[in-house]
Amino acid sequence: MSIKERVVRVGDFVWEVPKGVKSCMKVPARLYLSEKLFKDVEDGAIEQAANVACLPGIQKWSVALPDMHFGYGFPIGGVAALDFNEGGISPGGIGFDINCGVRLLRTNLSVEEVRPKLKQLLDEIFTNIPSGVGESGKIKLTISQLDEVLTDGARWAVRNGYSIEKDLEYLEENGCMEGADPEKVSNEAKKRGAPQLGTLGAGNHFLEIQKVDKIYLPEIAKIFGIEKEGQVLVLIHTGSRGLGHQVCTDYLRILENRFRDELKKLPDRELVYAPTGTREQENYFAAMAAAANYAWCNRSLIMYWVRQSFSKVLGLNWEKIGLEVVYDVAHNICKIEEHEIDGKKKKLFVHRKGATRAFPPNSKEIPANYRSVGQPVLLPGAMATASYILVASHSARDTFYSTAHGAGRVSSRSKMLKNIRGEDVAREMLEKGILSKAASWKVMAEEASEAYKDIDEVALVTEKAGISRRVVRAVPIGVVKG
Repeated sequence: MSIKERVVRVGDFVWEVPKGVKSCMKVPARLYLSEKLFKDVEDGAIEQAANVACLPGIQKWSVALPDMHFGYGFPIGGVAALDFNEGGISPGGIGFDINCGVRLLRTNLSVEEVRPKLKQLLDEIFTNIPSGVGESGKIKLTISQLDEVLTDGARWAVRNGYSIEKDLEYLEENGCMEGADPEKVSNEAKKRGAPQLGTLGAGNHFLEIQKVDKIYLPEIAKIFGIEKEGQVLVLIHTGSRGLGHQVCTDYLRILENRFRDELKKLPDRELVYAPTGTREQENYFAAMAAAANYAWCNRSLIMYWVRQSFSKVLGLNWEKIGLEVVYDVAHNICKIEEHEIDGKKKKLFVHRKGATRAFPPNSKEIPANYRSVGQPVLLPGAMATASYILVASHSARDTFYSTAHGAGRVSSRSKMLKNIRGEDVAREMLEKGILSKAASWKVMAEEASEAYKDIDEVALVTEKAGISRRVVRAVPIGVVKG
């Protein structure tokens, strides 16, 4: 019997792998899916969700969100909360691209104002923001300057004139995670990261110019600075580049060597973890936080060049254009948070991999003017499909206040390259009124919308399951791909 056949439906959009399916499981694995999404999800991703339930100190259940698909150790779209004292931290529950995340900017512009200059705008952005594997940015940092970025995150961008103080209020952690220590980041990681600040990268990373297609909750949208259909938005999706990848690689090697006995007790070596209180746990957390800070700074520099590009092409100051941050969220990260477990507050390592935090109304961690409604949730779709802005709700407590990070892949990059030509993807997008600019035809083929789940279905299930409510649907008019 396959593991999918052993899954039990426990709600309209909630399924569980019972605790006894694997002898090592300490809790059930809970999957948030519609019938359609459940039918299409890989057995391997369900297996990974069950494996995660075997980690020491795991609380309530291993969670897999509507975007779930097969990943490294954890499924992408996976969440696990491990007891701070009895558990630890697993790099597989964070991922290689530490603090890969999205930043949304709003504008005062309408699509009619932007479309005549859209090609020029994309060309200018593509020139200012290097895209592609291994690309270097405009800023060349010394190692000591890079250490400042790793320590201060987006504050470094403010201090050096690339961002403003007000921007920080709308970034998760205000763009700087405490506990970062550059000394815990290897020289190899720093060597990879030093030339890449201010670059988009490749793969599923993108920069989109979008228009508001539909507003579901106008009063909440207005609080987020979005007031009308046709309003132009900008969505930036990238992370910590080669630096974050190297941090993950380095510490996986360290943990596999150091914790061989613990590794033998796990159903998958990719779940290797650093137990709480060990030097390795402290070092990895400090290095992960440093990589997360790099990513927040990276998105701030990209935002700077977006603002500069809009100003140059439209002949208006970016403040007049209203290019302001709506919000910035991380979706590959581990946080130390307190959550209520069986009526008691517990300190936890909350792993979110391909998942973002979704804190409800009145949370002190979100911007003051959003507290009456809750945290904005950013849910990007595939290259030629919609993206969503949602708002967190109190009922997300069952997912440790976590929600999906995007559409989620259904087809591998290698499979896409066999079946689709990048030139055809660009042509089809153009026929839909979407201009594109990419570093290669290869990435256009790899990232075609057919490679991803139906974002409308993912957003709807997220709402129906009570995790987050849909506020705005936006569609792309211009896409820059790495």
